[in-house]
Order: sequence, then structure tokens, then C-alpha cells
Amino acid sequence: MVKTEEMILNMGPQHPSTHGVLRLELKLEGEIVTDVIPHIGYLHRCFEKHAEVMTYPQVVPYTDRMDYLASMSNNIGYAIAVERLLGIEVPERVEYIRIIMGELQRIASHVVALGTYGLDIGAFTPFLYLFRDREKILSLFEMTCGARLLYNYVWPGGLSHDIHPDFVRLTKEFLEYFKPNVTELNNLLSYNKIFIERTANIGVLSLDAAINYGMTGPNLRASGLAFDLRREDPYSIYDRFEFDIPIGEGLMGQVGDCWDRYYVRVLEIEQSIKILEQAIDNIPEGDVQSAIPKRIKPPVGQIYTRVENPRGELGYFIISDGSVNPFRVKVRPPSFVSLGVMGELCKGHMVADVIAILGSIDIVLGEVDR
Repeated sequence: MVKTEEMILNMGPQHPSTHGVLRLELKLEGEIVTDVIPHIGYLHRCFEKHAEVMTYPQVVPYTDRMDYLASMSNNIGYAIAVERLLGIEVPERVEYIRIIMGELQRIASHVVALGTYGLDIGAFTPFLYLFRDREKILSLFEMTCGARLLYNYVWPGGLSHDIHPDFVRLTKEFLEYFKPNVTELNNLLSYNKIFIERTANIGVLSLDAAINYGMTGPNLRASGLAFDLRREDPYSIYDRFEFDIPIGEGLMGQVGDCWDRYYVRVLEIEQSIKILEQAIDNIPEGDVQSAIPKRIKPPVGQIYTRVENPRGELGYFIISDGSVNPFRVKVRPPSFVSLGVMGELCKGHMVADVIAILGSIDIVLGEVDR
């Protein structure tokens, strides 16, 4: 009998494939992983502490910097929370523009996830193609509010800017251009033999485990549960649109494996296109700033709201003490919860599979270390 000794290996905090400043402590028996312990805190952004000394509108730019690949979605979640705390309604035009920006942001976020995931596995071309397409979405955002990554666009009560006169036309042109590219992505990466062998039956997350770990978003749906807050707990005007909720079906391996988590995001891009096509032709006229309060000073109370971010359920718990500054803004981030399942997913796999598993849960460290 061969006697082995446990080895502890640090992966990070600057490993090129760790999707941020993260340290993974790997416990190994030879090349086999027995446990993975994430060590976080290298990118602490102090969001919740900052919020205590900022007025409600001043908090908005700080929400951008948590999940910095889904800044629009972060803005929307916070704005909805403050609006419910104040008891105000926003104009129809604002609601439609928020939906459009949110779904464009979901596509932009997912193409980063898919492109970098291919790069982790060793596929370089899809990364270039997907970032080329993301540039077109960023150009739409830049035309709207002047920023490409951190937007400060969705404000409590409205928007910082109305859309450009050419925005609708250019968005339609982008959707027509982008739809065939999803098929191209599938041919390049999704159905690639090497990619399937690296991801199918790897890091299988059962539905029971996903629920017990508190997983949400694509990582939960990949395990087979059709749960999406846009349908289950509708906010804004999502209840007006027709769209499907993709789930993992084990097409290449077991339900809930790395390939399923990847492919659910591909299918979600198609559903976002479907929502955008319904919304873009129905934007009503109106003023996007008419409902913005001149001074935001909510009554004493508290509120919890949640939205379906590209990475899952983003929740804001706000406590008001009746002043112009929130007493507390607590965030429930999907990436932080997703990272907690790494030890469960990696046990029994090889060291090389750790990268495939980490990429498949799609975390952003600005949100983990908020």
C-alpha cells in the first residue's frame, strides 16, 4: 500500500485564472483535490460602511463597483429598494428603459463569463469574438450616459439621462447582428469536443445541494430548478414580457455539471434578446426625471428588495432612521454565496478541474469582497 501525505497548495491570490484577487487553499492527495477553502478579502470595497455616511443618491455610484460587470443591474436593484422605502412610482418610460438596460447588461455580463471561461479551458478565439460583441453594448451605454463600465445611470425615482435619439435604431441593429453570433458561439465552443470533455460530468451540483447552499441565478437553474425572480417575484414591469427560463438538462453529462452551468448562460442570452425585442418598440413618451425627489429622506423603517442579476439574486436590505443618510445598507450578493460551494464541487477532482469549476460558477470579486 502506497503511503501518501496531504499537501496544501495555494492557488492565488494572483493566479491568472482565478477571476479576481482570490486565494484558494487546495488540500491534495497527489493530484486529487480533497478540499478547497476560499480566502477572500483582498479586494475589500467597503460598500456597506461607505453607505452609512452617504446620502441615498450618493450611494448609487458605489453600487456600480460591486459586481462591476453588471453595474446597471446593481443600480436598478438599489433604486427599486429606495423607491419602495419612499413609496413612489416611476414613469412608464423609466421602467421600459430600465428593463432594456438591464437585459443589455445581462448579455454583456454573460458574454464576459462565457468568453473568459473558454479562455480558462484553452479556447482563445471565442474570447475575442465575444468581447468584440460586448463592445457594441458598451457603445450603447456610453452613448446613453457617457460611461462604459461604471454607469451611475439608474437613480432612485428615474434615470440620470434620457436615451439618445438613435438608441432604439442602434439597439435593433445590434440585436439583428448578434442573434446569429449565438449559433456561431455554440459551433465554436459549446459543442467543441475538447471543451465538452473538460466540463461535462465535472463539478456536479445536485439540486438539493444547490438549494441548501443558497445558490441562485444560472448556477441554481443549471441544477434543474426553473426559479427566476423576474417570473417568481416580478419587479419593475417584467410581468409584461414573454420569456422562458432555461434550466440544466444534462445534455452532455449530468444535470448541474460545469457544461450545464455554461450552457444555461448561453440560453439566457437568447431569452434576453427575446425580452429586448418586445421592449424596444414599446418605449412610451415621458420625462425620465419627473419622479426624482429633490431631497430623499425616507420615513423610519426598513425594506428588503431583490432582483435577478446576471449572477443570481442581488438583495438590498436598507434601514432608514429618518435622516438623509441610510442607517444601514446590507447587500446579499450572489457571487459570495456561489463561492461557498467550491469545496463541495471540487472534492475528488484533479487540480486542473478546479479552474473549470471556478469559471463555471462565474464570480466577481468586487461583489464577494463588497
